[in-house]
Amino acid sequence: MGSFEGPVFRPGDEGYDAERAGFNLAVEQRPELVVAATGPADVIAAVEFASARGLSVGVLTTGHGPAVPADGQVLVTTRRMSDARVDPAARLARVAGGVRWEQVLPLAGPHGLAPLSGSSTSVGVVGYTLGGGIGPLGRAYGFAADRVRRVDLVTADGQLREVTAESEPELFWAVRGGGGNFGVVVGLEFGLVPVARLYGGGLFFPAEATADVLHAYREWAPTTPEGMSSSVALVDFPPIPQVPEPLRGRYVANVRFAYTGGAEEGERLVRPLRDIGSQFLDTLRELPFTEVASISNDPTAPMPAYGSNVPLRTFDAAAVDALLAQVGPGTGAPLVVELRQLGGAFGRPPEVPSAVGGRDAAYLLFASGLLRPGAEDAVRGAHDRLHEAMRPWSTGGSAYNFSGARDADPERVRLAFTPADYTRLAKAKATYDPDNMFRLNLNIPPI
Repeated sequence: MGSFEGPVFRPGDEGYDAERAGFNLAVEQRPELVVAATGPADVIAAVEFASARGLSVGVLTTGHGPAVPADGQVLVTTRRMSDARVDPAARLARVAGGVRWEQVLPLAGPHGLAPLSGSSTSVGVVGYTLGGGIGPLGRAYGFAADRVRRVDLVTADGQLREVTAESEPELFWAVRGGGGNFGVVVGLEFGLVPVARLYGGGLFFPAEATADVLHAYREWAPTTPEGMSSSVALVDFPPIPQVPEPLRGRYVANVRFAYTGGAEEGERLVRPLRDIGSQFLDTLRELPFTEVASISNDPTAPMPAYGSNVPLRTFDAAAVDALLAQVGPGTGAPLVVELRQLGGAFGRPPEVPSAVGGRDAAYLLFASGLLRPGAEDAVRGAHDRLHEAMRPWSTGGSAYNFSGARDADPERVRLAFTPADYTRLAKAKATYDPDNMFRLNLNIPPI
């Protein structure tokens, strides 16, 4: 154990429980060893420790993604690797393996630059990016994974590799979209884009307007420019003090906007939805990109969540009716759902090819439910019914980034890629991780 520079924890040690805890409390991890990595040397030592004992290695930064239990295995926590730097002249960011987006935005913002981060800035950079990266600038600039320039990766043989399009082209292709299947990322370099401000926020409508909102949105969204990213969230807020008064105890249809243009043009673009006229809250304004998280106000407190996603080819009137029948007002569905418009740059191939799938989807429907004691079966059943109801409009795929515990099944992981790309990923896995050491994730087994 002397080869570790940072702290390590075994079951029963003080600090073990805190170190193994992540954002999603649906799965309680009980690893044999937790390695609190402070740098690449600790990660290499963890991989060597696991290899010598035939154990697998899991990685935890924030724990927002689907947790596959690391019970009896080795868990590497990366949150202590927190160095982040921005090169404004080159429009590049360089981050260590445990950095969150909330650390990058203040470094890029003063230079009029932004990363292709997500709706929540408390999410880890590495997991989000290498899973694809679907964020509010994506219709204009594409997937975050396609902006990656370099990945510093510890592979199953204990080597620290500097992975670029020139140095290791096949691994560079695979890791951008293949997530954590190929090793532990200790460093990432990626491009920034020239966005300093947004016109963004939300319109909040009452339950009785939900059908009107969805029908208006399905007609409006395809007419918008690529600089406009938008979504509709359907949320039945509980009547608890933690929920702000205007939303407490209400079913709400929340239309969310992030527009890269000016406020005047943004106002003109959103007018058709504002003209629905029954909104009880309007938070649209011009804001610095550093405040992008205020648009969605995603939860920041840990919770036990069970999520899934359905990429859609289209979203027509019949799809609206099908969605309302499952999660609309009065259904009592234990789910929060969000319909995000994709298309634009999401649908175009990147300059340097990557393994990111799902470029054919026009929309992404994401659903999540809290696994309260006694409600587990109801939540899982609601997911299954939603997937079946939306099947006629589905691409038949799955979004790696928005996968939940339901999507960790190997057959569903396969759906996140084209058949040819999945085979190519599995062959790359056989080259770099033939024993599937890195399987505590959305796993792609080697072939």
